[in-house]
Amino acid sequence: MIKWYFARMRDEHVSKPYFPQYQQPDLERIKNPDQSKIQITWVGHSTFLIQVAGLNILTDPIWSNRASPVSWGGPARHAQPGIALAHIPVVDVVLISHTHYDHLDRPTIKKLGSKPRYILPINLMPWFAQLGIKNVIELPWWSNTEVNNVRITAVPAKHWSKRKLWGKENAGWGGYIIETPQGTIYFAGDTGYDPEYFKEIGKRFPGITLALIPIGAYYPQEIFGRYHIDPREAVIVHKEVGAKKSIGMHWGTFKLTQEPLDEPPILLATEAAAAGLQASEFSAMKIGETRVL
Repeated sequence: MIKWYFARMRDEHVSKPYFPQYQQPDLERIKNPDQSKIQITWVGHSTFLIQVAGLNILTDPIWSNRASPVSWGGPARHAQPGIALAHIPVVDVVLISHTHYDHLDRPTIKKLGSKPRYILPINLMPWFAQLGIKNVIELPWWSNTEVNNVRITAVPAKHWSKRKLWGKENAGWGGYIIETPQGTIYFAGDTGYDPEYFKEIGKRFPGITLALIPIGAYYPQEIFGRYHIDPREAVIVHKEVGAKKSIGMHWGTFKLTQEPLDEPPILLATEAAAAGLQASEFSAMKIGETRVL
């Protein structure tokens, strides 16, 4: 990390102006989703509003200006949320993939409060209990729970959890499979590439309708590539889980690593085409955009 810090200004991945691509949120559609389809809105980073089977599901919600334990330091937000938290319909379920600050945001969780059902990795319940939130369930990998007629299963990811610079923390991490009458959704969370995990997910859950796969925070790869996938690996994951369609996430919001904030979707388009995929099969969304499947 120290070597990277002092070498980054000499690297080819230099900083350049970044202009986030927004789409005006379709508040009427978000307020009245088609119950017979999957509807998804990208708030930014790894935060999506998934509307399916009468449920409003948030993934790794963060509306704060920094991915940090403090408001005055840490990675700043370079793109504003695509939809204001106040305009999000009543949330039924919140999926938390792991404890890093860009995925588990205390101010946002406090605003969401106790009404949603929180689905968590193992050993994270005490963190929520400190906020007075008890409507939670911890899921080890391959275990599941049901909300209405939707089954949610925790699946493996190659990552880690930690919120402190010192000591040990034993909270888990992972992704989720959401099985609904309208189709199956895979939320990968944060992950590096593993030669077995994604094949096993595809084997256990054939015919995934939509996968949400990270494509950013990968450079330099010798430092970050172990626990983050790049666009080339994201295409491999798309194929190994057998997704019909995928959307790239975990890019364009927080400057966590050295690649330009708008580089991941450009590389994704190149890698997807090289792998023989149509643009509609694996693409990136504009912030605030809603898609219906």
